Amino acid sequence: MTTHLFSPLQLGPLTVANRIAVAPMCQYSANDGVMSDWHLAHLTAMASASPGLVVIEATGVERIGRISHGCLGLYSDASMRAMAHVISFAKSIAPQVKFGVQIGHAGRKASSPTPGQGHGQIMPEAGGWHVVAPSAIPYDKNWQVPIELDDAGIQRIIVAFRDAAVRAVAAGVDSIELHLAHGYLLQSFVSPLSNKRSDQWGGDLAGRMAMPLAVVKAVQSAIPAHIAFGARINGTDWHADGLTPDDAVAQAALLKAAGLHFICVSSGGASPDAKVAVAPGYQVPIAARVKREVGITTRTVGMISDPLVAEQILASGEADQIALGRAFLDDPHWPWRAAVALGETAHYPMQYERASAKFWPMYNK
Repeated sequence: MTTHLFSPLQLGPLTVANRIAVAPMCQYSANDGVMSDWHLAHLTAMASASPGLVVIEATGVERIGRISHGCLGLYSDASMRAMAHVISFAKSIAPQVKFGVQIGHAGRKASSPTPGQGHGQIMPEAGGWHVVAPSAIPYDKNWQVPIELDDAGIQRIIVAFRDAAVRAVAAGVDSIELHLAHGYLLQSFVSPLSNKRSDQWGGDLAGRMAMPLAVVKAVQSAIPAHIAFGARINGTDWHADGLTPDDAVAQAALLKAAGLHFICVSSGGASPDAKVAVAPGYQVPIAARVKREVGITTRTVGMISDPLVAEQILASGEADQIALGRAFLDDPHWPWRAAVALGETAHYPMQYERASAKFWPMYNK
């Protein structure tokens, strides 16, 4: 009998071969938003072990929407062509694997240094750029006071999301998800920690969701019906004055009503003062609430590495899909190990098949 982890999943119009997803993970290796050879090696390695879905890292919809100078973008045709090349090659190795991309805007958390280059934020006079936000509230002390977006700025960004979606489709993605988590721009509109507006883009949760929902509508106008469309949201801000799991359920309901096919439940990142209770599967209970109360296909993520734990999450109905980040960085062939642990048959590229348990007696030694 096929396990839950290795059974197919429907993400709206898209069928993925199993319920393993590679979470979007920043690689800080792009040049003005354009993928480099590192991305070719990294994403092909992720795909070669045949997860159902590989989600490309957070990708800025405009240049000032990147987290750092090394982060991906989809604001130029050069970035689109580079992404198309990487996806095409990876699919030639693993044609059964689907590719998604997470498009977003870093907002007030943009202009940050890459790992190993310091902490905090790079100021414009030091080679960074001016950042934008729903309200002129810096993310942390000694960070920039962001420029509060006016209506023209908001409309510019909505159009940038639409244009990035057009480029993503042209690059060959199968799925698009909005980055609506971790304190970046769309989530900063939703969180009361960062949105103090009193106009149509603020106020209660419905008002704070107006900008993300406008982005949803714009992206929907630009993508064909075969593309799966979803969002990663914050299940909680882990802050007394921030978003709660109740708000996550309400957000997911609004996004489902707007036509999204799936929700990925993450958390945190909205405030440096957050008290995050990190543990294996720590976000699963919130994902379970979203799935149960909203009835939308739900992905969970966060410190999951044990195949037996992943299988139990799915078998218990707490989530429909498992995303793994650091587990894949530690072992890009995680699905092969999971298949052995669960008694399944893994899919190997022809070039690697002789290393499988079927052909190599030393596999489990």
